[in-house]
Amino acid sequence: MPIIVSRVAPNTPADNAIPRLNEGDQVLFINGRDVSQHTHEQVVMFIRASRETHSGELVLKVRPNAYSGDDNSDEPDFVYDPETHQISSATTGANALDLSLKLLEESLESGAALAQFEQLYRKKPGMTMNIARLEANVPKNRYRDISPYDQTRVMIKNANNGDYINANYVNMEIPVSGILNRYIAAQGPLPTTCIDFWQMIWEQQSTLVVMLTTKVERGRIKCHQYWPDLYETSDFGPLQITCVKEEESASFAFREFNLTHVESAEERHISHMQYIAWPDHGVPDDPADFLDFVQKVRQKRVGLVEPSIVHCSAGIGRTGVLITMETAMCLIEANQPVYPLSIVRQMRDQRAMLIQTPNQYKFVCEAIIRCFNEGIVKPLPEYQQR
Repeated sequence: MPIIVSRVAPNTPADNAIPRLNEGDQVLFINGRDVSQHTHEQVVMFIRASRETHSGELVLKVRPNAYSGDDNSDEPDFVYDPETHQISSATTGANALDLSLKLLEESLESGAALAQFEQLYRKKPGMTMNIARLEANVPKNRYRDISPYDQTRVMIKNANNGDYINANYVNMEIPVSGILNRYIAAQGPLPTTCIDFWQMIWEQQSTLVVMLTTKVERGRIKCHQYWPDLYETSDFGPLQITCVKEEESASFAFREFNLTHVESAEERHISHMQYIAWPDHGVPDDPADFLDFVQKVRQKRVGLVEPSIVHCSAGIGRTGVLITMETAMCLIEANQPVYPLSIVRQMRDQRAMLIQTPNQYKFVCEAIIRCFNEGIVKPLPEYQQR
């Protein structure tokens, strides 16, 4: 098959080249090498290898407008590399942060941001999900196509029915600041996995659970109620949970639990924060409410070393949006540039499919821009001179 340029991301060397590389151009030679008989993967390798040459130069010989059809169903998957959007190291501090968000605004307006998001891999190549598909574990998955990577999955040490739970560690490091935000991204518990869920919370010593779904949406069960009602107590295997506080508004519900290990009598305090006004596969009706909720989550996370549990129904869409938003806020405070696509890539390297839809990605990008432009989060004084 001929090597055809299917897309050109804005503000990349391909876009800024003179003459510009265009959609529909056929690539004939790469740095003098005839690629007419090579595969797509080999061509990608040749292009990337040019970075390692002494000159770092990439010369493409192309046949302009060799293909102008609209059917791209047979195109190989295009994996967008966010490195092409990194601002050079000469641009640092507030300037880099400001430029990164201006770039984000431009790419949202042009539609490039959503195109790049859709080109990014949903599951990291080379990562396996074999444990989730074992016969004993299949009933523990809420959705057949949402599985945790084997390499980053959370393992339950003291479970009676195996160590499996549909959850992954997701760690997000904030450059310069020394901050490492630790999360466990999980599916909403099933009636049969509530014991496993609380066992995970106990073993991981987590004290914060963030829930981004209601129990039922559009008549479909999205998450089992894995906690007791106010002032009531429920047993989950060796653990006992008592709900000691509950406050509800139109958008949020905040609860406090006492979690007790019956055998040892050890007791821990758990904060439970639920965002109610967030439809599945959709986005919150009010971005201001969402940003307010994320800020409240961040306040609860201050000083926490243990991972925070974050879940929606599948543990990928809304869960990914919240982690992306908090990561972006931390980057702004550290006076670091914000590249949402790089954040999504880092998340998907640890749990597949985080941020599920282009609509969710657009929402979080717009929320990041609003957060910066309105000064909801600002660079902290200790980073302003960097």
